[in-house]
Amino acid sequence: MNADPHAVPHGRRRRAKETRVVPAGRPSASADMLLTVTQVCASLEVSRRTFYEWRAKSKAPRCIALPNGSLRIRRSEYQRWLASREAS
Repeated sequence: MNADPHAVPHGRRRRAKETRVVPAGRPSASADMLLTVTQVCASLEVSRRTFYEWRAKSKAPRCIALPNGSLRIRRSEYQRWLASREAS
């Protein structure tokens, strides 16, 4: 039996933690990572509801809306947004 060593057992799915975006003309090492709303909420220790309330009030980091309706946040935008929230 020649089973695929990379096959995922039935009923289990691989879950991507981050999505890499490789812009044209830029090396992959400097590619900006895309974070999910779940990852951002976990990092900030806030609920999704809080994140979407911030977004409605234009207080959340800028998001990228995908064609399927889900949102992604560039890691660089998230870090910029966090830095702008630091207390002086």
